[in-house]
Amino acid sequence: MAKQSHVTIWVVDDDESIRWVLAQALNQAGLHTRQFSNAGDALQMFAHEQPSVIVTDIRMEGASGLEFLDAVHNEQANLPVVVMTAYSDLDTTVESFQRGAREHLAKPFDIDEAVALIQRVLKETNHDPPQIKQDENAQVNRIIGKSAAMQDLFRAIGRLSNSDLNVLITGESGTGKELVARALYENSVRRDRIFVAINAAAIPADLLESELFGHEKGAFTGANQRRIGRFEQADKGTLFLDEIGDMPHDLQSRLLRVMSEGKFYRVGGTNEVTVDVRIIAATNQDLEAQVKQNKFRADLYHRLNVVRIALLPIRSRRDDIPLLIDHYLNEAGSQLNATPKNLAPEVTQYLLSYAWPGNVREIENFCRSVTAMTPSKTVLLDDLPQAFGHFDTADSTPFDPETLLQAAIKQLLAQTEEIDNGELRHIAERAMLRATLEFTGGSKQKSAQILGWGRNTVARKCKDL
Repeated sequence: MAKQSHVTIWVVDDDESIRWVLAQALNQAGLHTRQFSNAGDALQMFAHEQPSVIVTDIRMEGASGLEFLDAVHNEQANLPVVVMTAYSDLDTTVESFQRGAREHLAKPFDIDEAVALIQRVLKETNHDPPQIKQDENAQVNRIIGKSAAMQDLFRAIGRLSNSDLNVLITGESGTGKELVARALYENSVRRDRIFVAINAAAIPADLLESELFGHEKGAFTGANQRRIGRFEQADKGTLFLDEIGDMPHDLQSRLLRVMSEGKFYRVGGTNEVTVDVRIIAATNQDLEAQVKQNKFRADLYHRLNVVRIALLPIRSRRDDIPLLIDHYLNEAGSQLNATPKNLAPEVTQYLLSYAWPGNVREIENFCRSVTAMTPSKTVLLDDLPQAFGHFDTADSTPFDPETLLQAAIKQLLAQTEEIDNGELRHIAERAMLRATLEFTGGSKQKSAQILGWGRNTVARKCKDL
């Protein structure tokens, strides 16, 4: 196979406009490109030339992008391939990584971001793409979303599919932390082993030690026989420690030793137990603040925080609300043996602006409630549960964003003991930046225009904040 002396990017997509726009941007960045409308033509050329990077769509006429990816890596296993698709979901993203993709690009994409991603891939010469084959029988939990935040999450799960690293998942209650933990497990090298979950906040402190490490017969009153703890149950598998921030301080020391040495004693035991367990932990608390207040061990925090996955609340990714509501309305209809409900336009509009403090769990419960309690097929404002407030469709009070922002700031100041050193400005800028990026689909250029900042300022603040 003849190798080219210059950098060449192959763009494979049956959409001519996508090929042209991406090729033009890459050419302007000083990169030579070659375009193909289908995988077959690209494979024929691949027999004679080797590109530096391949960027391919997944869904095309003829061979799919994933089939093309397999064919390419059968010949050149380490050739970096970037897959792009307008149908981004967890299964597709994970499968593309497991079949050897170096990166994943969700359509529609910001052209500057796409070029920057491809340039970064070109520089990465010391990372092999994942080679793990997915178990076709694995039951992957469906994580729903199309927002930029969810695409980042899908990519993170895909990248971790070939690793055994500990992961710390943070996020508010109801954001789906256990769902993400199970997806990490089911797409990991330990997916054929056991997954064990324990909620540290749901078990009394005096029983938690025994739950985690087990106990010997006679270790304490009521210990009539030996009990195997969660760590032993999870040996060679994955242990999910939910609400890790609620773990008592004395148990944190025992957990640290198990994580660092893989050894522990059952309560009341004298024989050392050795285990090999991957830890995925989750919390809705600010562990960094707890470390500063000496409520959480710093060394344990750093041991857990090898890879951090931060889940955004629903209010920060509103693009996902219609998808989630549609999914859970259909699920509720199936569970209750009822016809799935439809939402009246004014209900949809309200729900898109609702804060959803309970996040995904609240959406799920809402869908079950209206499915069970709404007499007609269409859900009207008057059908919404009382928790959503009183609705007056004749109310024409104008929307006043400044008043809403002032109220939020007043509430923040009232509930926060110490806030100084520009922290309020950072919170406001972070909120504006996240909301604007969500609105523009991740485009820094469009966000800069809306915010009145320069594009470099937006890029810098994305990094700093």
